[in-house]
Amino acid sequence: MPFTTSLLTNTRATGTAVTNAVVNVRNLDQVASATVIVQVFAVSAVTLTLSPVYQTGLVVPANSAVRQQFNIAGNIAYEVQLSIITPLPNALLSVFGVDEFNNLVTGQRVLQSELTEIPVLTPIEAGF
Repeated sequence: MPFTTSLLTNTRATGTAVTNAVVNVRNLDQVASATVIVQVFAVSAVTLTLSPVYQTGLVVPANSAVRQQFNIAGNIAYEVQLSIITPLPNALLSVFGVDEFNNLVTGQRVLQSELTEIPVLTPIEAGF
């Protein structure tokens, strides 16, 4: 079941820009590990195009949580796509933006209920 944060603007007219996108996964299953695919895309201020910057798989043991940070500093926008592989529907997801001091950036958070379901993750060429 894939989800997206959609494109999040990351500029600093006022306030603070995001340095890292933080993905949180909570596995509620009492027996099985959860596997979640994470893809992070960014829009560079130079090219103004959406490009893949990270693709990874997170394995979360039963009844535990994992927090993974992805550096997106210097990009004017970013998007996080997530796909729960196993188990369904016992993994909870959230994405938060933090600044260079690991402080939460107000307004840069997407909770499980705010993620948008998408048909498939955006295809990424090997060796991007």
